[in-house]
Amino acid sequence: MDSVVTVQYRQRMVRYTDAIKRTDDEMSKSERTRGGILVAAARLFRHEGYNATTMRDIAQVSGIEAGSIYYHFQSKDQILSEVLDIGVRQLYEKVSEIVRSTKGDSHDFRKTFALLIETHLTYLLTDSDFTSANIRNYPMLSDEARAPHRELRAAYARVWSCFLNNAKNAGHLRVDISVAAIRQFILSAMNWTVEWYDVDRYPVHVLAERMSKLILDGMCSRHMVVTTGLKTNAANSVDIPDPIGKAEKTRAEILIAAARVLRDNGYKATTLRQIADEAEMKAGSVYYHFKSKEAIVDEVLNAGLSDLLTGVSAAVQEFEPPYDHHARIATAIWTHLDFLFKASEFTSANIRSYGMLPNSFRERHRGIRHEYGRLWDRILREAQDDGAIRSDIKIVPLRQVMLGALNWTVEWFDPNEPAKDGYLSLPEFSGMLIKLLLEGVCSREATPYTEHETAN
Repeated sequence: MDSVVTVQYRQRMVRYTDAIKRTDDEMSKSERTRGGILVAAARLFRHEGYNATTMRDIAQVSGIEAGSIYYHFQSKDQILSEVLDIGVRQLYEKVSEIVRSTKGDSHDFRKTFALLIETHLTYLLTDSDFTSANIRNYPMLSDEARAPHRELRAAYARVWSCFLNNAKNAGHLRVDISVAAIRQFILSAMNWTVEWYDVDRYPVHVLAERMSKLILDGMCSRHMVVTTGLKTNAANSVDIPDPIGKAEKTRAEILIAAARVLRDNGYKATTLRQIADEAEMKAGSVYYHFKSKEAIVDEVLNAGLSDLLTGVSAAVQEFEPPYDHHARIATAIWTHLDFLFKASEFTSANIRSYGMLPNSFRERHRGIRHEYGRLWDRILREAQDDGAIRSDIKIVPLRQVMLGALNWTVEWFDPNEPAKDGYLSLPEFSGMLIKLLLEGVCSREATPYTEHETAN
């Protein structure tokens, strides 16, 4: 017997498929108004976030009276659910069509892979506010709100898994890493682009081409990479002084509690009461140490970036010239993940909440984010200058794609998950990502890129 979720999913499929087939003239005024509300909501959810958007905002953008919106939707939650559904459905149907049309044609693996990358990125970044709204808001939803969308998201994942399994069976993909992990790695690299992509810098097709090359063959000029000089204890060498005195200890406890709440709920949904409850104190006591929620969040965000910058800087400083560039890059990746999952709760809070922060917060922390970016640019550029990184990939997009693949892991990897089949510990997980970023997803026997390829 089908589950309730499955039945609801099929009902949506029928309704949206019928709507797509009908022209604007064939739709009633009510249906057009409803569609306009969803379009407006998708745009607002994409750029402002679900929690920051009100029903009045949606009504205003869609050009109707605030009270009229309730004639079409019972609540903002219902609107969000439909926006999320449309966002994945559009992408799922297009990618499924591409995979079906190329099934059995193993000779065009790279061409098809590049087309899938470009399709995902096009929907995500330029063509669909619905897809972008889904990617940006889904991570902050409760389990209850996610439930109706799990089946469709799983169906999209299965399309990618089918394509990658066929590629693996045809000898195109490496055999030492599971298809599930490769799929997650690919989708992570693409999904984080919503946080940094700038359409004015380069068009999506250029981004897609660069990303496809990097994912397939990795960043290194040799197809097989040795990282024997990896320094895995670098992050633990960063000294963070213990707070002195009762007031300072209480203040530190509040910040740690705020980091946990911010990481799990996002900025808008985080309240002082939640922070106080997490810190096991009365809400009024928090005001003794901080003037507002904004002041607390500001310190949490700054601490997260400062920890990350300090940790990775310390890790790479342990290397002396002439550098073992592959081990140096691997150590920096390892340290980034260590801070993201273990060494600093502030770092994971920063990464998870950044996408939906008000612009005022972003501006205050833009300087240190750029400093961290410049650190990675220097590490990668020095490796490229010495021939350790392929010359046909530009440094800035390389860094953005690489950090995106790392940062999005907070949405799907849990280092505290109980042991089970396919489970990876954090060290094993970090080692896997290092392999994929340095060497790519392709089989060792597959033909790697050639140095004479023209750089974009």
